[in-house]
Amino acid sequence: MLKPSIRLLMAMLLALALAVPALAAAEQTPQQIVQSIADQLGNAIQGRQAELHQHPDEVIKIIDDTVLPHFDMDYASLLVLGRHARDATPAQRVAFARAFYKALTRRYAEGLVAYTRGSVKVLPAQGALDQRRTIVRTQVLLTSGKNLSVDYAFRKTSSGEWKAYDVIIEGISYITNYRNQVDAEIKKEGIDGLIKRLQTEGAGAIDQMKQQDGEH
Repeated sequence: MLKPSIRLLMAMLLALALAVPALAAAEQTPQQIVQSIADQLGNAIQGRQAELHQHPDEVIKIIDDTVLPHFDMDYASLLVLGRHARDATPAQRVAFARAFYKALTRRYAEGLVAYTRGSVKVLPAQGALDQRRTIVRTQVLLTSGKNLSVDYAFRKTSSGEWKAYDVIIEGISYITNYRNQVDAEIKKEGIDGLIKRLQTEGAGAIDQMKQQDGEH
């Protein structure tokens, strides 16, 4: 069972690392993108924590409205699959990408309810902005008072939009770490088994959140 502070951290990382604002995304720098998402989350959640905890599906809607249209889901999922992406059919790659995204959003929905404004400090960019890939560096303030170094990897798509695809926590890439887990699972259960497990995990996370709220 993840501790509440870890659930909160991962929820913030998910929302901040994978999202860009809906307006004029191509005109904003990645640093501005991350700051905008921090503000958007505060506006969407602040003062509604009790309501959102009772209705976790509304939390998913906040994530979907903010993240899904702008998350480079296909690229991130290919990185997670690694060498197994070559063996997967197009249908399997699409199914994995969707299951992967849904499992993440539903797993960390509870933590997102506890998000508060000011938890993330976006650090200034160092040097000129690379026009293809870049890293946004931030400091995340945990409830314990500790600051955590969190970096976000962005790439510019063929359409000219900056989209995020990875988060690096204290030097550890989330994509690389998850790819190692996926590699072992695919070797054992196959990619269809992995997709099924992710689908079940996503649905179970919301059911658990509803059950916990009913016990309060």
